[in-house]
Amino acid sequence: MSVTDTQATTRRDLDRAVEELKVGAERWAQTPVAERAALFRRVHAAVARVAPRWAAAAAEAKNVAQSDPYAGEEWMTGPYGALESAAAYARSYEALAAGRSPVDGLHIGAAPGSRVAVRVLPRTLQEWVLFNGFRAEVWMPPGVSADQVRREAGLEAGAVGRYGGVGLVLGAGNISSIAPLDAFYELVAHNRASLVKLNPTFGGLLEVYHAALAPLIEAGVVRVVTGDGEVGAYLTQHSGIDKVHITGAAATHDAIVWGTGEEADRRRAAGDPRLTVPITSELGGVAPMIVVPGRWSAADLRFQAEHLVSMRLHNAGHNCVAGQVVVLSADWAQKDEFLAELRAALARMPARDPWYPGTAAKITRAQDAHPRAEHLAGRLLTRVEAGDAACSDEYFAPVLAWTEVPGQGAEFLRAAVAFANDSLSGTLGANVVVAPRDRRAMGVEFDGAIAALRYGCVAINAWTGVGFLLPGATWGAFPGHTPADVGSGVGVVHNGHLLAGPERSVVTGPFRPFPRSVLRGELSLFPKPPWFSGSRSGTATGRALTWYAAAPSWRRLVPVLLAAFRA
Repeated sequence: MSVTDTQATTRRDLDRAVEELKVGAERWAQTPVAERAALFRRVHAAVARVAPRWAAAAAEAKNVAQSDPYAGEEWMTGPYGALESAAAYARSYEALAAGRSPVDGLHIGAAPGSRVAVRVLPRTLQEWVLFNGFRAEVWMPPGVSADQVRREAGLEAGAVGRYGGVGLVLGAGNISSIAPLDAFYELVAHNRASLVKLNPTFGGLLEVYHAALAPLIEAGVVRVVTGDGEVGAYLTQHSGIDKVHITGAAATHDAIVWGTGEEADRRRAAGDPRLTVPITSELGGVAPMIVVPGRWSAADLRFQAEHLVSMRLHNAGHNCVAGQVVVLSADWAQKDEFLAELRAALARMPARDPWYPGTAAKITRAQDAHPRAEHLAGRLLTRVEAGDAACSDEYFAPVLAWTEVPGQGAEFLRAAVAFANDSLSGTLGANVVVAPRDRRAMGVEFDGAIAALRYGCVAINAWTGVGFLLPGATWGAFPGHTPADVGSGVGVVHNGHLLAGPERSVVTGPFRPFPRSVLRGELSLFPKPPWFSGSRSGTATGRALTWYAAAPSWRRLVPVLLAAFRA
């Protein structure tokens, strides 16, 4: 099958693709590690060549014009993410080929609860400048030692001779880098070739993916096909598929594993899944945004309200990583002021129509469940309590909820963590906003509360979407789910340093943007983030950031900074 002939339209085409991938996986198993590294360098170059087409095609799929303020999202969550990932895997392969660990050079320190933390950002001086004020760590489970982390990093990447088989990657239909990144991880971490079945929303990107993934297609380890649910159903039961990975909804996962209706009930009761091969998954959930009360300035209230609203409105709300429930303190003197800023931010953000199929029905469902919701520029804001629909139903739409629990300081944070863990569905990502002074006042109690959050990515004064895009961070649900009780999914992806058995990633950012950060004593030069919905230079920053990732240098870093500081 040629590079330009990977659109399967019949079962015969699909069968042929699977057979070709078996041959490719066998060949890959014998490929020296240094050659694997070189291949990912070629993938990096191929993505760079097609980056403008990729961003334009993704925008077109979402009815976003190049002049729209949201167009920058498609640069950052499309080719930029793929470039960073390909480069990270190439570096890990190169380390293994040289007899080193992929974590060599990274700081490995302590985290709460007898954990070790691997710092994955900043990794270089240029990253320190680019993400000034940000830090990201991967926390390992309690009891894992630093020596064990170094010894086990690499997974199957260096296992020459080990055949990983053929996997089916069921791509998501909301973020254009997800399917390629999932295929990357299957190949690097597990030596597994992938048949990537695109979600119909991204069918128009097929030729872009062909070009971007051409080195992997030519090597026989990736095939990309389009099709509807019938194609996906056929492939999940295909005798040549050794494993399935899905990014999507829990209902789709369960239909694959157990079937539907009476069949599903019967199979669950008997412990007899319909799917007979392993499955990993990333399935979203209801993400909390915990706001620790403090004495904030008017500028702080406005900025953080826009921060939280941006978490909800990015990609028109069609994100598994979107914050959905704001958790406030009932005893916060500034609670009403903050809610007023939330309403104002929802109302003033640039207009954007929901584009994901089925969104209208989800918004109607939210309106029916929350009849007293406020309507703000086509967006919904509603107060909820534990057990309300917004706590269990991931709306995947511009619907924002808020709730309150009692307390101040550490007392509030403990209550908020308990609410998030016990009353919200899913364990994918949690966001915490806290002023530096209040964090210092809580000391180890703050650290303990973060450790108690059962989420695969925790962002402190940042958005978990940053964790999704950082190639060295891990992405996936908190450990412990199974296909029988899948929650937000099983397993991780991304994980550019190939850590064995990670627990979570923790991203920390500045509470205030530059220059207020420096004026208030924070050592951060980071401006208003380009992923904010109200960013005036998000598109220019996303484009410049992508060109920087294509060939990192100080010269290419300057345009990124110039654009970012115009936000």
